[in-house]
Amino acid sequence: MHDLQGVTLGLTAALAWGLTDTIATFASRRVGSLRTTAGTVLTSVALLAVLFVAGGAALPSDPGVVLTALACGAVAAVAYLAFYTALRHGPITVVSPVVATYGGLTVVLSVLLLGETLAPGQALGAAMATTGVVLAAVAFDGGLRGARPVGPGVAYAVVALVAFAALTVALAGPIRAAGWLPVLLLSRTANAVIILLILAGSRLRRPPVPGSAAARPVDRRALGLVALAGLLDIGGFIAFALGLEIAPTWLIGITSSFGPVIAVAAGVLLFGERPRPVQWLGLGLVLVSVFVIALG
Repeated sequence: MHDLQGVTLGLTAALAWGLTDTIATFASRRVGSLRTTAGTVLTSVALLAVLFVAGGAALPSDPGVVLTALACGAVAAVAYLAFYTALRHGPITVVSPVVATYGGLTVVLSVLLLGETLAPGQALGAAMATTGVVLAAVAFDGGLRGARPVGPGVAYAVVALVAFAALTVALAGPIRAAGWLPVLLLSRTANAVIILLILAGSRLRRPPVPGSAAARPVDRRALGLVALAGLLDIGGFIAFALGLEIAPTWLIGITSSFGPVIAVAAGVLLFGERPRPVQWLGLGLVLVSVFVIALG
């Protein structure tokens, strides 16, 4: 039963994050990736703080849990900065699937570091999902020898996927020990502090270039997009954290990584991007893998 609930929560997180990717792409191309990251994280911290106070929750008493949560915030800062920079450079139909391979890496890390095990059907589904997102992210010009990443944002996306996988594995223990809300609040607070320090430092060291996204006045529409991205992002994280409380880490990692299906659709419909046949094949594998994992 917990596995089925985990699949549901993981897919809920994937839905929220797929929408976040789309909205954050618009926002980062208007105001820059650093501003978008800062606004998204601050929105999520504000919502978590309201939930924390309203629910009468308490911070963890175990120093190890507190330190791990704060360290996760630092890792998350790297992940979000890399991810939103990747979205700004695009294309979204490639960047989002590349980042989604964190699900496959999470499966490997969960088995190696946490001692989790997979049923044969679940292992097959995880392999299908990972293969699918790799196919969606790579262009095969002239066969395997001509394989290359599609688009300039892929390098940043690779950094983000490694950081997100590490974050998933590291958060599982503290969340199960102290609950999702206080751990997420600590992690997101550390995340926000680091992002704001980086934003302030970048302004002092190198003022925005006239005409660049970061130099333009922030209009209300852009602020609305950033706030909406923050709400969707933390909504996805809440579903993600609830899943980590009750289901295997690898299961939540792999199912929460299916957001690219939405991001690719948005890239085609909103940004005029055109995935290649091999990318469609990869996305098809991702969809099939959902059912294989759920039935495995």
